[in-house]
Amino acid sequence: MQPAKTVLNIDSLFTEFNTIDGTARAVNDVTFDVKRGEILGIVGESGSGKSVTALSIMRLIRPPGSIRRGRIEFFGRDLMGLSGDEMKDVRGNRISMIFQEPMTSLHPLFTIGLQISEMYIKHMGLSKKEAWEHAIEMLEKVQIPSPEKRVKDYPHQMSGGMRQRVMIAMALSCNPELLIADEPTTALDVTIQAQVIDLMWQLEKEYSTAIMMITHDLGVIAEIAQRVIVMYAGEIVEEAEVNQLFEQPKHPYTRALLEAIPKLGRRTRMGRKPLQEIKGIVPGLYNLPAGCNFYPRCPEARPDCRLSDISLIDLGIRGRVRCPYYQGAKA
Repeated sequence: MQPAKTVLNIDSLFTEFNTIDGTARAVNDVTFDVKRGEILGIVGESGSGKSVTALSIMRLIRPPGSIRRGRIEFFGRDLMGLSGDEMKDVRGNRISMIFQEPMTSLHPLFTIGLQISEMYIKHMGLSKKEAWEHAIEMLEKVQIPSPEKRVKDYPHQMSGGMRQRVMIAMALSCNPELLIADEPTTALDVTIQAQVIDLMWQLEKEYSTAIMMITHDLGVIAEIAQRVIVMYAGEIVEEAEVNQLFEQPKHPYTRALLEAIPKLGRRTRMGRKPLQEIKGIVPGLYNLPAGCNFYPRCPEARPDCRLSDISLIDLGIRGRVRCPYYQGAKA
């Protein structure tokens, strides 16, 4: 079996925000790839750089933010070298994104059908009638009941789960090769979360679409992803296959995240103990600590964690980790 083709390759990406308070390095030397038919999970606390990484890929960073340097290769083509018009042809067509809050991403003054059909008209050159018919088909595909009626609804007439499915329908309308899903299950009840996850899993299997699933919910990642990247304070601190990450986490931050997950039956086995928490707060991006960014919060910290440069270490099939404990480890 031949290895899956690389859809996206990010190399040494730096994204910064220059404000009166100083320069915040929101994405700091981030390198990873996404392969065809793969679901890559990206996890971390709020402020870890997950969403800014996604917006950088889409080239939607606006002042005072800017992509300082790095390569964003899509099928070997550097998106950083494209003009604004060329990038518009890529967005929504070959690369689509589901944003965090569908109510603010959908236009309140246009019907759902009009917003979906616009994708077909712009990127596929269909007539208004053909585009409207395709919009109904997409609503049916994302399991919205009575799609021929709901296509005439406005966003406020739909529930949060329905609006999220509309966003997925829009994102998949042109069969993109890469789908970026930024917190697609946030603020949805458990039943709707499960339906959205199942829908994305089915669509990935049907179209072999590469998916970047950005979330703070490790339970979602365990269910849907094949590979996981853990981010903290703008940096990748660990990358591994999903089973390996959950069974043998290497970075202290990853272990802390896993310990913070409520586990069924733990109270019965261990008695009434408080849920584990990660002490301290994520450091401000304007004033990052020397050495490891997690050092001030790390229960396993040692003096060499404050070294000026701690690189991301490649451990071969065991993944990558940014921690002094693995300095000198062989792949």
